[in-house]
Amino acid sequence: MNLQLDKFNDSVAGTIFYKLPENEQKFIKEKSIEFKFSFSQIKQIVDMARDLDMWNEKTIEEIFPEHSQKKVIFSRLKKAYEELRSKPNSYNGFELKNQRDEQKFTFKTETKEGFGLGLCPVASEKTRCCNLLTLDAVESCGFDCSYCSIQSFYNQNTITFDSGFAAKLKNLNLEKDRTYHIGTGQSSDSLLWGNREGILDALFDFARQNPNVILEFKTKSDNIKYFLQNNVPKNIICTWSLNTPTIIQNEEHLTASLDKRISAARKVADKGIKIGFHFHPIVEYENYLDEYGGVYTRLLKEFQPDEVALVSFGTLTFIKPVIKQLRERDFRSKITQMPFENASGKSSYPHNIKVEMFKHAYESFTPWHKKVFFYLCMEEHEMWKETFGYQYATNNDFERAMLAAYTKKLQMEFLI
Repeated sequence: MNLQLDKFNDSVAGTIFYKLPENEQKFIKEKSIEFKFSFSQIKQIVDMARDLDMWNEKTIEEIFPEHSQKKVIFSRLKKAYEELRSKPNSYNGFELKNQRDEQKFTFKTETKEGFGLGLCPVASEKTRCCNLLTLDAVESCGFDCSYCSIQSFYNQNTITFDSGFAAKLKNLNLEKDRTYHIGTGQSSDSLLWGNREGILDALFDFARQNPNVILEFKTKSDNIKYFLQNNVPKNIICTWSLNTPTIIQNEEHLTASLDKRISAARKVADKGIKIGFHFHPIVEYENYLDEYGGVYTRLLKEFQPDEVALVSFGTLTFIKPVIKQLRERDFRSKITQMPFENASGKSSYPHNIKVEMFKHAYESFTPWHKKVFFYLCMEEHEMWKETFGYQYATNNDFERAMLAAYTKKLQMEFLI
């Protein structure tokens, strides 16, 4: 008995076992000792229990099978768990737990070494990538989207500004005979903080001083006051990450509602600023195609294609540290209930689900096909052919096509 107890304690060390409810801890401990589960089996059972609570599904006790043989019990338990994972997610009756209902953070301004201009952090030769350059104007985000990977890299409760950001931006030497596409929405939301610490002043000045740069602000907010009150350089694009009301309500906590995001985009477009829309992630759940279709139709009605520079599609893609981070948070989300498959070394939806969601999205925008640039973000090369009917041979070809489309829309000179 003592040996089995020691084995159990060793097995749960470093896991999220002690974050489970006490009754589930007791249940798992008793069953593990009774049936002498292995290290690996115990760890998997702990993860299953955490996932079931996160998904607001039946508990580990409710799906635990009745049988006397360890091998049969574990096999049936895993089968019951996988059946819950593989069924289409439903948010009917879904209850949130321990979600923040307001933004509470510590702001910090400090001198940072180096400068945050680099390649998109998810750039890879395994997926078709646009070679976006990113500026880390701010580190960490005030929104609380359950699927976000930012929380794996930064302290979510501390928002950090670089005191030397404006000076570094002024001293950044770029080639004058090349067109650049730079985004600011990778390490934080581009507009949530407004002009705090003068970041928008610095970025707008940078855009004016570098007319060969296409500067993209990406947001889930409706904080457009600075854009409406200032002259906006023509080489700036303002884009919104959109989702359905179901996903915004249940997974994109503290973000602006769909109505507010679309209203903000409309006001920015009315000022003559080119805009864009990112549907990333598209999330599968019951009747998801119908709800996404409603959003696509609304954009077609409320915007003209000459106002829109881009529409992108993407979906959930996880690396193991992000999944581990999600499990460690004591909250509820259906995001990790998706059926995982390997996708270029990461975990994502099965291929057939991706084809369904991307083709549906692209075909919904048929009136814009020849007037707006569409692309897939972080997807394997072959997915382009199945979605759009064509694909790019290299990332550089994709980048050139994107820059050519953007510069034409912005009435800029395209510099190879």
